[in-house]
Amino acid sequence: MSQPAKILLQLDSDPQPSVFDAVVAVDSGVDFLLRHGSATPDNVRDLVYGAIFTRGGDDLKHTAIFIGGSNVAEGEKLLAAVEKTFFGPRVSVMLDANGANTTAVAAVLATLRHIEVAGTTALVLGGTGPVGQRAARLLAGLGAKVRLASRNQERAEAACRALADQVPIERLEPVAVSNDEEALTALADVSVLIAAGAAGVQLLSAQARQQANSLKVAIDLNAVPPVGLEGIKPTDKAVEQHGALCYGALGVGGLKMKIHKACVRRLFEATDLVLDAEQILEVGRSIA
Repeated sequence: MSQPAKILLQLDSDPQPSVFDAVVAVDSGVDFLLRHGSATPDNVRDLVYGAIFTRGGDDLKHTAIFIGGSNVAEGEKLLAAVEKTFFGPRVSVMLDANGANTTAVAAVLATLRHIEVAGTTALVLGGTGPVGQRAARLLAGLGAKVRLASRNQERAEAACRALADQVPIERLEPVAVSNDEEALTALADVSVLIAAGAAGVQLLSAQARQQANSLKVAIDLNAVPPVGLEGIKPTDKAVEQHGALCYGALGVGGLKMKIHKACVRRLFEATDLVLDAEQILEVGRSIA
């Protein structure tokens, strides 16, 4: 007997659901994609009911939910609303709004190719953004001491407080980095540097980075010029510079895509999976 078709319900907080996410879903083996834009916690219930009441038994695992959109905070609210909707029958769900989870996981896995992060110190520039917060959260969860940086000290402190219910607060240190002098102070004893700032914003000069003698891995997740870490090309992949292995955004992009596709495929293996940052990391580790 043939297997039921794989159906993915794509919930997007934007009016027009992401074409990128749709293409990745198709390339991951999804048979039918049901795309819904302008999804909110208030209107998502009946969409989820439509997914979980149409199949039963083993057939139900052939339906899954993907939560995307450009607004990560709204995506998190959608995930909470979807989970609240489940009361018995349920399907697996993945959150990757704005690609924040898969991008952060790819950066962390690229780092783990070269060093064990437990016991090290990491600096995340642009740490108050969605990708930066997830990178900090994952690194801290793996045992690193993470300096979460923002141009504004109060914003860095607020981001650390927001992460305190997910990782030990003592592993998070908020720092203000608005110039090279502050950056050099923040880089003291740092082994891992991840830049996750806004597109087209340089966060650190090449000169300052080259003075960080303890640096082992440097990853810039911005491909739009000027890049976040001056001197690192978007296509760099484990390129050695002044004792550190450097990655650009495209250098980790291939791994990010593999992780995204693997996670979509994993959704159809069970009905009880919730793939957020930590769970996506585990999927990534299984394929890296």
